[in-house]
Amino acid sequence: MGTEDLTLAAVVAVALFFDFTNGFHDTANAIATSVSTRAMSPRTAVLMASVLNFVGAFVSLKVAATVAKGIVNPEAVTLNVVLAGLVGAITWNLFTWLLGLPSSSSHALIGGIMGSAIAASGWDVVDWSGVWEKVVKPGVLSPILGFAIALTLMIGIIWIIRNRAPSKVHRVFRRAQVVSGGFVAFTHGTNDAQKTMGIIALALIATGHLNAEEFDVPTWVIASSATAMALGTYAGGWKIIKTMGTQIAKIDPPQGFAAQTACAGILWTTAHLGFPVSTTQTISGCVVGAGASRRFSAVRWGIAGNIVVAWALTLPAAGLVGALMEVVTRMPLGDVIVFMLAGAIAAAAFLFRRYETRRLMPATA
Repeated sequence: MGTEDLTLAAVVAVALFFDFTNGFHDTANAIATSVSTRAMSPRTAVLMASVLNFVGAFVSLKVAATVAKGIVNPEAVTLNVVLAGLVGAITWNLFTWLLGLPSSSSHALIGGIMGSAIAASGWDVVDWSGVWEKVVKPGVLSPILGFAIALTLMIGIIWIIRNRAPSKVHRVFRRAQVVSGGFVAFTHGTNDAQKTMGIIALALIATGHLNAEEFDVPTWVIASSATAMALGTYAGGWKIIKTMGTQIAKIDPPQGFAAQTACAGILWTTAHLGFPVSTTQTISGCVVGAGASRRFSAVRWGIAGNIVVAWALTLPAAGLVGALMEVVTRMPLGDVIVFMLAGAIAAAAFLFRRYETRRLMPATA
């Protein structure tokens, strides 16, 4: 095996680790409202989400094509650029995870790759119109649409249940949340696993293993990305679950159902349009919309504001780390150094996960 093949193997390994962090970072997207309303136990919800994330990854490849060809010029991308961008994304993912902020793994990945590509080849390497049309605009619109759709659904639900006993209503909607939460997990796999597939495909294009013009994702890439995300989902990000499920707004079963249904519908649509939107942004907008149906003061706008700040920082922050890592790759054995940094981050993530699980599982069980 030559040096390039070893580097390619390292890039694929780091990409799959990012997919794993995406899974546990974004576990809350599918299950937080189900757990907070006691529709499902945490372990049952996580297991269901991991299985459906895996299945959803096999549905579409349009988002993967956007990430591989629609953000940066594939001809200017090298393995070092991909490696550096992935480490930038992983670093930001883990930083926001430790803070309990549900930031966008999707935008962290895109920002990391953009930053490393710019550091390597200049600003012209980025397809800015593609970033605007396929990343920024859908990223801004998805939480706004989520807010509006969830609020509208809740107004309809409130009218339907207005004369019914709350205990019976909650019992019915807890059961409905099993379905709506499963749909969110399925569409999360359809949307987010594709982003890692696109990055691995970008590395394969850079090494001549894939043709950029006749884009296709090998089956082994789909299967490995789906598996990594499913395992990460099962690991679970309990701190973010607490933020998403209880701290943004007080969510009852009908509101949880409305938020999940609105989110899943948006993710299903954007995945088939090839827009790599943030599932975190989308479900957060839906939770705020559902929570606001009771009254606007029911939403903890300070927490929501912190999340918006994290979103705004994600692209540039991940991009800066990606650019820094790209500079490191130019040093003697620089790619090895960056790969070792990724390994150190992985070890730190394991240790912090153990600490987080011990501290927070009792509070959410």
